[in-house]
Amino acid sequence: AQGATVVDLPALEMRSPSSWAGLDGAIAALPTFSWLILSSANAVNFFIDRLLEQGKDLRALSGLKIAVVGRKTAAVLKKRGLAPDFIPPDFVADSLVDHFPEAVAGQRLLFPRVESGGREVLVQEFTAAGAEVVEVAAYESGCPEFADPNALAALKNGRVDVITFASSKTVVHTAQLLEQGLGSQWRSRLDSVAIASIGPKTSDSCRELLGRVDIEPAEYTLDGLTEAIAAWASASSG
Repeated sequence: AQGATVVDLPALEMRSPSSWAGLDGAIAALPTFSWLILSSANAVNFFIDRLLEQGKDLRALSGLKIAVVGRKTAAVLKKRGLAPDFIPPDFVADSLVDHFPEAVAGQRLLFPRVESGGREVLVQEFTAAGAEVVEVAAYESGCPEFADPNALAALKNGRVDVITFASSKTVVHTAQLLEQGLGSQWRSRLDSVAIASIGPKTSDSCRELLGRVDIEPAEYTLDGLTEAIAAWASASSG
């Protein structure tokens, strides 16, 4: 809709966790939790899919309040037949902690999450506030084996104006894929490419691995990122 040509460079592959034991145990103990914390669309889908595979349905969540990070996560949750009880005003994990609607001391919070990496701030802050946070692996995100050859060719030929990142893990994996596909001088291929990041945590990873960030939206969502890129393009062409 914005008139851009998108070159896809997949940097994440979603898969099952190495073990379902933690999540299955949590599902069996759902009545002991006060809140279910879902920080991504993947967490929503993998959690609900596993709930159904365990022979339960959405009624098993009737005693739980659900908090989500971001409008996209909320939208996916609603598609699965559930409405969130709380969405923080800013679409980052820190905002969930800062604006949580009730005191969590003495409460058990269930946090299905990616197996490696993820939202450590949630666990640290809620634990410090007196909650018992039960983290369970609901899915894993890995790096593809190889970079998409069309994306590599576009970078080699100078046909990329902006490279976008929606998570820290995509920054890490992209760096790995570009080094593998373009060699030790891969960073030089990005000298004329603007680096766009969805938010502060991702920007930190961009600065660490890529040396800079050129575009970061005021609203940390994909829509916000798209608007920020459009504004950058308009300013650059003007």
